[in-house]
Amino acid sequence: MLCKLNGFALDGLDGYSVAIETDISNGLPSYELVGLASTATKESKERIRSAIKNSGYLYPQKRITVNLAPADTKKEGPSFDLGIAVALLIASEQLNCDSYKKYVFLGELSLDGQLRHVSGVMPILIAAMQAGFTDFIIPSCNAKEASYIDGLNVYAFDSLKEVVSFLKDGQAKKVELVSFNSACDNKTFEYDFKDVKGQTVAKRALEIAVSGGHNVLMIGPPGGGKTMLAKCIPSVMPDMTFEEAVEVTKVHSIASVLDNSVGIVTTRPFRSPHHTVTVPALIGGGTKSRPGEVSLANLGVLFLDEMPEYSKTALESLRQPLEDRKIAVSRVQKAVTYPANFMLVASMNPCPCGNYGSKTAQCRCTPMQIHNYLSRLSAPLLDRIDLQIEVDGVSYDEFRDKQEAESSAVIKERIDKARQIQRNRFVGDGILTNAEMSERHLKKYCAIDQKGEQLLKMAFERLNLSARGTSRILKVARTIADLDGSENITTAHLAEAIQYRQLDRRYNV
Repeated sequence: MLCKLNGFALDGLDGYSVAIETDISNGLPSYELVGLASTATKESKERIRSAIKNSGYLYPQKRITVNLAPADTKKEGPSFDLGIAVALLIASEQLNCDSYKKYVFLGELSLDGQLRHVSGVMPILIAAMQAGFTDFIIPSCNAKEASYIDGLNVYAFDSLKEVVSFLKDGQAKKVELVSFNSACDNKTFEYDFKDVKGQTVAKRALEIAVSGGHNVLMIGPPGGGKTMLAKCIPSVMPDMTFEEAVEVTKVHSIASVLDNSVGIVTTRPFRSPHHTVTVPALIGGGTKSRPGEVSLANLGVLFLDEMPEYSKTALESLRQPLEDRKIAVSRVQKAVTYPANFMLVASMNPCPCGNYGSKTAQCRCTPMQIHNYLSRLSAPLLDRIDLQIEVDGVSYDEFRDKQEAESSAVIKERIDKARQIQRNRFVGDGILTNAEMSERHLKKYCAIDQKGEQLLKMAFERLNLSARGTSRILKVARTIADLDGSENITTAHLAEAIQYRQLDRRYNV
C-alpha cells in the first residue's frame, strides 16, 4: 500500500515542500530510502524501526521503499523521522485515517518513540505558511518556537504514540499564541555604562555608533576598559521589533543556538568569537553551509576583542559582509545567502606590549614591532570602520570616584530618539539607520554648506581619505546631527565626525 504525506525542508533560510512517499509491497524484508538523503536522514531506518516497536506497533516485515521528493535536492537532518514513521503505520494499515493529508510532520524520533527537538522550526513554519500550509505536527520541545506565529494550527506532542492517537480521534490542544511583548518583559543586562569609570570620549563615540549603526574600533593599552565598554553596548541597543526578532530567531534556530525555553530572541545578539575562530565559523559554511558568527550577529553586535590577533584571512573575509550586509556562502553541495547586517565593535592594543601612546605607562616595543603589529589590519578593512577611538587607562582618582556615571537607561533614551528620527526619514527607502545609506541617500540627506565642504576637503587631503572614508564621515556626521536634534549637518557635527577617523593615520596603519 502507498502512503504520501507532507514534510518540509530548508535551503538556507528558504523552505520547500517535501513529499514523504512510502510504499509497502510483498517481497523479502528490506528498507530503501531514496531522494538524495544525507547520512543523518538515512540513519532514520533504525530509529524508526525501534520507535514503532517500542510504541506498541508492528514494524512491517515486507519490502519498504521511502522516497523524499523532489529527488534532486539534498535532504538533511532527522526532521523526517516522524513523517516516515506515520506513513509506515498508514501504509501497513495499522492507522486508518484521512486527516493526515493536511498536516506537515516535523520531528526526530528516539528509540523509545519519544519526539526530540529539531532545528529550524520557525523558518520552516513561516516558509510553509507562505507555501499555503496551515496545519503542523511538531515535537513539544519546539512548541515555544511555534507559539509566536499567528495564523497557524500547530499541534505539539511528546511521542509517536500521542501523534497516532491524535490522528485517530483529533483530540488535542493547539499550541497557544504567545505575545511577543510578554516574552520581552523583565530584560536585564549584566553590564551598565554607569559602572564604567571615566572614558567620556569613548562613551560618546559608542553612543554615536549605536545611534547610527556604525562600526567602531577602540584602541588603547590593556586594562583601560575597552572590553567592558563593549559589553555595555547591549544595554543601550534599541529594542527589537517583532519582525526583527523573527529574522534573528530564524538564523539562530537553523544554527541550533536558540533558547528553547523562550522560543524567540528578545534581545539584540552580541556575539564575541575567540580570536582562533576559523573563516567558515566566522562567515558561515562547512559541509552543510551553516550560518556563521556574522549571521548570528545579524541586527546586533559582532565584537572582536584584540582584533589583530585574529587571522588575516578571517579579518579580510569581513570586508564583503560589512559592505553588503549579507553573506553568500557557496560550497560544492549548495550555495545559500544569509543576512549579516551587524554592527562591528572591535578593540585592540596599539602595540605588542600595549602601551604605545599611553599616558600612564611606557612602551617597550621597537618601531618595527609596532608597525608589524598594526599592519595586521589592512587599510580596506579600517576604511569600513566609521569610528576609531582612543581608550587610555584611567587614573586612580577616576577609578575610585564614588560618583555614579550616566546610566545606560539615560543613554538609551537619546539613542531611541535618534533612531526614531532615522526611521521617519527613511520611510520608503528600505533602510533603517544612517550607516546603511548609499551614495543616493547621502546626496539627499547629508547636504552640507560651503564651510562644511571646505572642512571636508581639508580632511580629505590632509588625512589622505578614500572616497569610502569620506562617505562614512558624512554618515557619522548625520548621526551626530540627529542626536543633537538638528535637521542640517553643521561644521561642528562634521568636525566631531572627522576626529573619529584619525587613529589609523596617527598610528601609521
